[in-house]
Amino acid sequence: MSTSLPRSTARLKTLLSGYYQDLGAAAKDPSRKVAWCTSAGPVEVLAAMGFSVYFPENHGALLGARRLATNLIAKSNARGYSPDICSYLTADIGAYLSGQTPLSAAYGLEAPPKPDVLVYNTSQCREVQDWFAFYGREYGVPVLGIYSPWKVETPLPREAVSDVAGQLKRLSEELAPIAGKKLDFDRLASVVRCSAQATAHWKGFLETARRRPSPITFFDATIHMAPIVVMRGRQEAVDYYRELLDEAQGLVKAASAAVPGERLRFYWEGMPNWGKLRFFSDLFSELKICAVASTYGHSWAFEGLDPERPFETLAEANLRVFINRGEVYKEAYLKKMVKDYGIDAIVFHEAKTCPYNTNSRFGLPQRLQERHGIASVTIYGDLCDLRCFSEEQTRTQIEALTEQLAPLPRRAG
Repeated sequence: MSTSLPRSTARLKTLLSGYYQDLGAAAKDPSRKVAWCTSAGPVEVLAAMGFSVYFPENHGALLGARRLATNLIAKSNARGYSPDICSYLTADIGAYLSGQTPLSAAYGLEAPPKPDVLVYNTSQCREVQDWFAFYGREYGVPVLGIYSPWKVETPLPREAVSDVAGQLKRLSEELAPIAGKKLDFDRLASVVRCSAQATAHWKGFLETARRRPSPITFFDATIHMAPIVVMRGRQEAVDYYRELLDEAQGLVKAASAAVPGERLRFYWEGMPNWGKLRFFSDLFSELKICAVASTYGHSWAFEGLDPERPFETLAEANLRVFINRGEVYKEAYLKKMVKDYGIDAIVFHEAKTCPYNTNSRFGLPQRLQERHGIASVTIYGDLCDLRCFSEEQTRTQIEALTEQLAPLPRRAG
C-alpha cells in the first residue's frame, strides 16, 4: 500500500520504534510503572502520573494488519471467548495464550510489557471491561475503569460531563498508590496542552483532503494515526503531526493527487478492515476513487481540550467520540461531512465482531438516502477476522456503486 507522504512515513518508523523500545525498557525497570489503557481512555491522566502507557487495541490492529489474527482467534475461542465478540480482543488474548507478538519482529520486544494496572474507558467499546478483566486475572493487577454514558446527543448532557469528570478525578486518586505519587496538576495541564496541539494538527492533516483532488486518502490516515493513539499527550506527537501537516499542505500547494485522475470521492464509515487495506487501496485506485475522509480517522481529532479545565474537557472529548453518540447526532454529522468533503457516497463497513462501531444496523444508510439523497453501500467484513470477508463480493458491490454514480466509458469494439 503506497503512501503520499514519504518523509513522514520514514519519521513514523523511527518514532514508533522509540516508543516501543521505551516500553521494553520500562518493563525491565522496577522503578517504572506500566499502565495498559484503551484507545480513547484516560491516557493524559496516566501520562501525567508517570506511567508508561501501552495500548492492547493497537496490538490487536497490528495483528490484523499483519494477517496473524485469524489463527490466533481460535486460541481464545477455545478458552471460552465467543467468535462473535471483538476480534481485537480475541486476537490479542490468542496471541498472549500462544506466546506470540508482532512486536518481536518489528521492535525486538519479547512480549507486551507486563502491566502494573489496567485502565479502560467504555466510551468507544463496552467489551474492553471484559478484555482487561482477563489480564487482571492473569497478571494479578488492579483493573480500573471509566464508565461513559452511551448514545449521547447534542448538546452534551451536563450531568454526563460532570459524572465522567468526577470519575477521572477519582481515578487519579486510585492510581496514586500504584504510581507512588499523587497527580501533579501542573503536569496534567502540560500533558493536556500537548494532546490539544497534537489533535489539532491531526485534524488539520485530515482536512487537507477537502481539496479536490485530495492529496491524501483514508489509507494514509490509517498509516499515520498510530502516534495520536499511543503517544497522545507527548511533545513527540505534537512535533510529528506538525511536520505531517506541513508535508500534506505542501502537497496541496503542488496540487498533488493521491489518486491520479480522481473521479469519485468516498467516505469510509466504521472500523478499518486491517488485513484488507491494501485490497481496498488498490481497488479504489483502479476505479479512480479517493476515500477522502472517515469516521475512524476523525475520532482522534479531540476538540476543546483545555489545560485550565482538564477533567471537564477530557470528559467532554471522550463523550463526543462518534461511536458514543446517538442516531440523531450521527445522521447530522455524516450529512455535514458529505458536504464539507464533497463526498459522492459513503462506504459503511459492517464489522462482524464490532457492533459498537458499526452504524449500518439501525437504518442510518436508508435515512441518509431518503432524507438527504446520500448514496451508500454496506460491505461486510471485520476488524481482524478475515473469514468474515469476501474480496469478490466486495469488489462487485463497489464496482456496482461506482457504475451507478459515474459510469466508465465503454471501450469501442
